Amino acid sequence: ASILPDLDVVAFKFGIPYHSEYGHRGFSHSITFALLTGLLASLFSAQLQAGRWLIFVTISLSTLSHGLLDAFTNGGLGVAFFWPFDAERYFLPWRPIQVSPIGVSRFFSEWGLRTLLSELLFVWLPSLVVAMALLFMQRVRQRTVR
Repeated sequence: ASILPDLDVVAFKFGIPYHSEYGHRGFSHSITFALLTGLLASLFSAQLQAGRWLIFVTISLSTLSHGLLDAFTNGGLGVAFFWPFDAERYFLPWRPIQVSPIGVSRFFSEWGLRTLLSELLFVWLPSLVVAMALLFMQRVRQRTVR
């Protein structure tokens, strides 16, 4: 679900420009899209063997995380978080993540390497620290219950 919003790059093939609300980082990066994706996924709760609410929240947040991380990048036109109510694109005040090049050939370049390194530093490393802290707290809690 977290990579689903970037399927919007297909819009280029249909002549839809980047800056269109249906272009890259447009409607598919919005809060509305994330909630609708979570709602759609929750319809498959029986097949996923989980509660509807859990699926809705997990998938919605996962989808929304993509737009949020894009708003931390240093390039592009911003993210249409509030579509369809507001088509304006937004960035967050702090933008430490190198914007990713669009296209496979551009990705395998120095620019792509800089992107990967900034994502490692500002996304994956903090995520690992949080995951390890949560795991540590869970183990401490389990020991105190015994």
